[in-house]
Amino acid sequence: MPSSDGFVTGLVLGAGGSRRLGRPKQLLPYGPASQTLLGHVVTTARACDFDQLVVALGGAADGVREQVDLGGAEVVVNDAFGSGCSSSIATALGVVDARAELLVLMLGDQPGVTPETVQVLLAGRGNAPAAVCRYDDQRGHPFVFERRIFGELGNLHGDKGVWRLLDQRADDVVEVRMSGPVPLDVDTPEDYEAVLAAAGFTEAQA
Repeated sequence: MPSSDGFVTGLVLGAGGSRRLGRPKQLLPYGPASQTLLGHVVTTARACDFDQLVVALGGAADGVREQVDLGGAEVVVNDAFGSGCSSSIATALGVVDARAELLVLMLGDQPGVTPETVQVLLAGRGNAPAAVCRYDDQRGHPFVFERRIFGELGNLHGDKGVWRLLDQRADDVVEVRMSGPVPLDVDTPEDYEAVLAAAGFTEAQA
């Protein structure tokens, strides 16, 4: 799919410490095939046919390696995951292929994103240095960045660093229309219940 955009690297951010949830969000059951939340997102990313797929782990990294199929992905472990997702991006940039022209950021706890979402985002970017999804309610992931911004991505700090960069570079950012609301992510038990409900699952079914 991304071939028309040159070399595209996909990065799944799956290093969260799950403090508010009380158990590793990456390993939450999701879907009828005994899959995990992070496993579902990695499967989605794999279906995007990125030229390179990187998965950033941190919290529960050992358990994730044991329970999640990470085949086809380059795995990096961010030991500083508690400082926010910006540190995971910086860690992952260390293994991003030198040929990569674009970097697509995907959240490991946002299972409602589909390969079609990524396809529409890449197609709608045009020649802009960065693009974000504009859902019916607000902007959201996934995001895509050109190589010229990789250095700035590597210098971000905290959980909201990427959002601040988007604000600072507002003139360089294209918003690509997506139908429906922003796909839910998981930070709390209530979020998890909502994500399952949105997909038509219960935890017992998942």
